[in-house]
Formats: sequence, C-alpha cells, structure tokens
Amino acid sequence: MVVSVSVAERKFMAELTSLLDTIVSVRTADGRTITGRLVGFHPATLSICLWEARVEGTDTVIPKLFLNGAKVVELWSAEKPFPLRSLRDRLASALGYEHVVLREEEGAIIVAGRVKVSKEGVEGRGPLAERVRKIYEEFVKELRAKEAKGGSGSGRP
Repeated sequence: MVVSVSVAERKFMAELTSLLDTIVSVRTADGRTITGRLVGFHPATLSICLWEARVEGTDTVIPKLFLNGAKVVELWSAEKPFPLRSLRDRLASALGYEHVVLREEEGAIIVAGRVKVSKEGVEGRGPLAERVRKIYEEFVKELRAKEAKGGSGSGRP
C-alpha cells in the first residue's frame, strides 16, 4: 500500500523537524507555558518530548517531559532557526546548483553527494570539504555579526 503525503504535510513535518534539538516553548490546553529542548515528536499524534523543561511561573525543572499532542495548543521556537536555505544558496552560487541538495527533513545540505553540512558544521574530507568548510565558516561569521548588530528575538507569535 502506497501512502501519499501532500506537499503541505511534508513541509509541515520538515518545519517541525527543523526545531529538533532547539529550545521551544509550548502552551498547553490548561494554559501553562513550558520551555525546553525539543528532542522528539510523534508524527501522527504530535506528542512531544522536551528535555530540561521549565514550567513558567515555577521553579520546576523536569529532566524529561512527554506531552500528549492533544494537550499542546501552541508550540513556538525560542531560538532563531539556522538559515539553512540561505547557506544552500551561498554554497550553490560558489559550487553550482547541480552539486548542492537541501534535505530539510534532515536539517542538512549534501554537496556533490559526499560532503554533509548542517548547523553543527561540515562533515567530510578532502579539498571539496575544505572549500565547503571555508564557505560555511564565513557564512556563520557573517550571521553572528548580523545578530550582534541587530540582536535576535524569539520566534514567538
């Protein structure tokens, strides 16, 4: 049996996946706001797992918190997301668009099928990996300079 997934569903999951391992805030059905590191979610139920969760208005820190998707009213990023698409464009302009593939669901860019780039850095060896690493480092340096100059707010709606 082949299950067809719409473009909208794929993009929704890619966006949610891009929040993995970042700090998010969640408003629950009972009105609480909880902030923690999103480490997992169940695609069908949208239940989530947060590490080091803090309940707003209390001193409570919960090492691992699982929230039923039915109880999650809102979820937003508390960190500015890494601009993977902009990095892809920068790499593609230097190396050619045919050699650069963005895999949003993985949070990675693959260059020439053998060098992997993510917000954490560059994986690979050889001259191509070194060239990609230089582009990545310059990109991150510019990003930090922009953030220092203009500040960075939360993605809270």
